[in-house]
Amino acid sequence: MSHSDPQDIFRAESQELLEQLEQGLLDLENRPQDGEIVAKVFRALHTLKGSGAMFGYEALASFTHHLETAFDRVRKNEVPATPALIAAVLDALDHMRALARHPAAEADGGEELLNELRQAMALETAVPPTAPSQHAWRIYFSLPPDCLINGTRPLALLDELRALGDAKIVADTSGIPNLADLSPNQCHIAWTVELTTSEPRSVIEEVFLFVIDDMVLKIEELTAEEEPQAPIYNVEGAPVADSAPPQEPAAEKFETRITLAGETVRVPASRLDELLDQVGELMIAQSRLKQVANATTDSSLRSVAEEIERLASVLRDSMMFVRMVPISQLFGRFRRLIHDLARETGKEIEFSTDGGTTELDKTVIERLADPLIHLIRNAADHGLESTEERIAAGKPEKGQIHLSARQAGTEVVITVSDDGRGIDRARVKAKAEENHLIPPGAVLSDHDIYQLIFKPGFSTAAKISSLSGRGVGMDVVKRTIDSLRGTIELTSIPAAGSSVDLRLPLTLAIIEGLLVRVGEGRYVIPLSCVEECIELLPEQDQRSTGRSFITLRNSLVPFLRLREMFATGTDPDRYQKIVVISTGSERVGLVVDQIIGHHQTVIKPLSRFHAKAESFSGATILGDGCVALILDVMHLVALGQKQEGQLSAAV
Repeated sequence: MSHSDPQDIFRAESQELLEQLEQGLLDLENRPQDGEIVAKVFRALHTLKGSGAMFGYEALASFTHHLETAFDRVRKNEVPATPALIAAVLDALDHMRALARHPAAEADGGEELLNELRQAMALETAVPPTAPSQHAWRIYFSLPPDCLINGTRPLALLDELRALGDAKIVADTSGIPNLADLSPNQCHIAWTVELTTSEPRSVIEEVFLFVIDDMVLKIEELTAEEEPQAPIYNVEGAPVADSAPPQEPAAEKFETRITLAGETVRVPASRLDELLDQVGELMIAQSRLKQVANATTDSSLRSVAEEIERLASVLRDSMMFVRMVPISQLFGRFRRLIHDLARETGKEIEFSTDGGTTELDKTVIERLADPLIHLIRNAADHGLESTEERIAAGKPEKGQIHLSARQAGTEVVITVSDDGRGIDRARVKAKAEENHLIPPGAVLSDHDIYQLIFKPGFSTAAKISSLSGRGVGMDVVKRTIDSLRGTIELTSIPAAGSSVDLRLPLTLAIIEGLLVRVGEGRYVIPLSCVEECIELLPEQDQRSTGRSFITLRNSLVPFLRLREMFATGTDPDRYQKIVVISTGSERVGLVVDQIIGHHQTVIKPLSRFHAKAESFSGATILGDGCVALILDVMHLVALGQKQEGQLSAAV
């Protein structure tokens, strides 16, 4: 049985605390008088400092101590939570993240950040302090015997409790064995602490944040009649009073507390990926069993095969549900980005989100961060006007950037919109002509003009700044979304704003596909991209004229002959079906020999040898053990559009 590295646990927990701290600071910026938010920020700093010291992250603990001291003064109403103070702590967060990742790292830049904090504190105006109400608590705790091996330091926990107020500590040594049985690596002592503090119960619980799952903890608030006093222990280790009435047994007095945050269990992402691979192998084995069962007259074998198919389907669906996480985890990161962009651009920006409960595969969410950062930065720099321009245009002083998500069938649509100046079509077209992306005087639709923005190296910025002007960003968005099997749609209204829609599959691990045959090979087309399947009539197959187009509802649609593309020969008699696929408004037909039917596909990555085969995005194993390649729809549509462009140029 493997044991988790305590430092790995701390690093994961510290990142959560830093996220909570960042969100709390951003909330405090809007509600600086909210004492509950101030207390939340202080508790996060206090817990991070104490836990860092306990796990050997001395640089992090020392640095965080200064921030904790500053917010202790805010919490005690000695100084207000000014924008300068909040900005100084936000600037320090990235440094704290680096110290949490690397405990032995030098604290480079830390002194400059602390100077910024001191300057912010010096600018603050003191406010009359108010005396907080005091509460008396009796705390009993015992740690698991192996806590010392795992890095837990009991004295550090006691020091944290002392820091909360007036504390009387008594050790219960009744659990210490005889010297012959004593192990120096095990903890046999329990403690009772009578604490008088202004802090709530939640702050006391946070002292034990990293060990609470395995320890025994009891916290009782003492009434006004009860005087804090040092307890006396009986031979069983349970506290007894001086009075005659017997006390309740230790098993009832001190309950075991096992808490999992949010009723969840932390599991490394790599283990989920391994589990998904095994589920995929199970689905393949189940398909083979089904084929064997269908080829026999044994009814009992067929019954078992059907039951295994049902269970495998339930397991597959459950596995996919486990990998889904709410997109709010991603949306929350951009509040800090907006805060920094407002400071950089000097613009007033109001950020709002919607649909944070929409769930998406964890892999998709991880890869979405960079594209959304580019889109939001672009909206803040190019889209929103300055405050003066907005007032002159009759708009509110604060520019609006809205981020939303919604589920549409098997896809999730993420929208980034702003109420800025919109896209200048003439300027985009002129810049594209200047960069030789389009011929001079070309007639383009709005959609085609907007797609030019996603070309590598394209930028309309007048000068290079820290935000834009180097022609990078939007092409990164396009490449990433394409790699996620998604599409981008951009719309804009002059003087009213722009909107970018990202349409993405719910998961990258399993797709609904259409299984087709081309020659002797079988291929999978993602079902979300399939519009319809039609017959290829002999009069439509104008190979002799060099044309590969069909007329579909009064519009020409180019089609690709997959037999010729995959070098499986040409046989006109077998060109029978066209599968029309699309990405947004662009469509292309794929000529196949046979449409086999619907197939749910567990995606397997291509080997290094096949990775450069641009027509394929992955592979799957069919029930008979054969491999079927998954077609890359984006690449095939691009080939079809290129073919259409060549025909237009020839005409």
